Amino acid sequence: MKAKPFLSLFLLVVLSTVSYGQNVKLITVDQLHERIKNGKDSTYVVNFWATWCAPCVKELPHFEKLQSEFKSEKLAVLLVSVDFKSKLNSAVIPFVKRKNLQNQVFLLNESSPQEYIDRIDPSWSGSIPATLFIKDDKRKFVETELTYEQLLTEYKKL
Repeated sequence: MKAKPFLSLFLLVVLSTVSYGQNVKLITVDQLHERIKNGKDSTYVVNFWATWCAPCVKELPHFEKLQSEFKSEKLAVLLVSVDFKSKLNSAVIPFVKRKNLQNQVFLLNESSPQEYIDRIDPSWSGSIPATLFIKDDKRKFVETELTYEQLLTEYKKL
């Protein structure tokens, strides 16, 4: 009888670790570009954020809601953390679990911020939150915190 509760607890811990461990992957700018290029029939909403950025944390639920409301459309919402790579296990993964983020979450695996900033969008000053909207050949980069209404408007413009 004592084995069942232990087994249940063990499975719960293992399964929750596996599922949320898969939710945060390292990604380079090249891999991000490749991911978007290979999904030309989708609309991409790529949000750049960090666990320590209050406006970023405030707007994350808007991206969750957008993906949920438009799940029948070919929409991919990608949340790309710009936290330091060393913070993956100590900050980013626990944050994703605590906030129960359902969108795909990545941690940018780049060493030179100025280089990756320019490669994502030449107009980007580097401040966050920032969001890139992509559909086919259309691109729009927004470097500000978005309300849900603003996010929805930008998405529908594409």
